[in-house]
Amino acid sequence: MAFQSTDKYVASEDLRIAVNAAIALERPLLIKGEPGTGKTVLAHEIAKSLDTQLLQWHVKSTTKAQQGLYEYDAVARLRDSQLGDDRVHDIKNYIKRGKLWEAFTAEKRPVLLIDEIDKADIEFPNDLLQELDRMEFNVYETGETVSAKERPVIIITSNNEKDLPDAFLRRCFFHYINFPNAETMKDIINVHFPDVKSRLVTAALKRFYDIRSVPGLKKKPSTSELLDWLKLLMIEDIDPETLRETDPKKLIPPLHGALLKNESDVHLFERLAFLTRRET
Repeated sequence: MAFQSTDKYVASEDLRIAVNAAIALERPLLIKGEPGTGKTVLAHEIAKSLDTQLLQWHVKSTTKAQQGLYEYDAVARLRDSQLGDDRVHDIKNYIKRGKLWEAFTAEKRPVLLIDEIDKADIEFPNDLLQELDRMEFNVYETGETVSAKERPVIIITSNNEKDLPDAFLRRCFFHYINFPNAETMKDIINVHFPDVKSRLVTAALKRFYDIRSVPGLKKKPSTSELLDWLKLLMIEDIDPETLRETDPKKLIPPLHGALLKNESDVHLFERLAFLTRRET
């Protein structure tokens, strides 16, 4: 099994090496990077490249590690016992399989995405150490042991909202997705918009990277936001010369709502425009 770039995803050489190293080592691949750099999409493309099933476990602040294994619905069983339901005699009827259980019992080696692990409680990664290491867990209600038929390809994403435990990091192969340079970004744009005019791409990229380089920006626009912005520019048929505008009154780019995602960044550009006008 080897991962390559797909027709919808441009993977750098370093990223391809990291993915294939994690597959060879049978270790979870921990992916970090700015939001919007394609961490989640990567799991989809790995599954497509390997022609296998993708199982997705989207982590929230309330998610517990046990939910990835299984959940026992004791309340439903109690209710059914009061109603005289025959299902109550088999406890397996009240056990809901989690994503790890599904991955462990899949017929073909799947890709399991544990998305945004840093959103959960700090104990969440620690609670998965044994299961990810030994690739098995016990179902205490039935006494059975669930073991992986084949170790799944596990992709874990993090936005660095909190530090992960050292013991968890030791069990992972780590890769940080650097923000794409202009040349790589052109390749990404061509994958999504093969018919886009080169003059528009050149002008848009220049303006995009200029915005990202502004000091004090609270949230730098990401790859996904650039693609949204470029799509709007194409729909509105914006002249590339408009993006090269140096008039201080037009310092904020057209359709900037696709790039600037909070009022403080919009105000920052408004202040910069004001200061530039005053200086000129």
